[in-house]
Amino acid sequence: MTDTHGAARSGQLSVDHTTVHDIRVVTLRGEIDHTVKDVLSEALLPDGGATPQRTVVDLSGVTFMDSSGINVFVAAYQAVSDAQGWLRIAGAQGSVLRVLQLVGLDEVIPCHPSVERAVTA
Repeated sequence: MTDTHGAARSGQLSVDHTTVHDIRVVTLRGEIDHTVKDVLSEALLPDGGATPQRTVVDLSGVTFMDSSGINVFVAAYQAVSDAQGWLRIAGAQGSVLRVLQLVGLDEVIPCHPSVERAVTA
């Protein structure tokens, strides 16, 4: 299953949804800031739908993330935890990984070097 929302819809962020071994994989590309927080929130917390129990967020294509992204990840983590599930981050590089580490989110949401590692962890 693939559901794709291109960068034209969000302006700076593209979102792809796939499923691997019954695990929802959300692949993001572009920049995450206040202008795309609603797109990110919709991608991680589908409005009107059930909260996915197991989700991996692939950040390998994300080149920038500010506190807006952190806030959405915290909300998604809380929703998934409330549903007795989990959220994992995969492929965060450079400045994005540094932001996750600075705020300690990598201590709350497990970060993995690749989607494959996150799915099988």
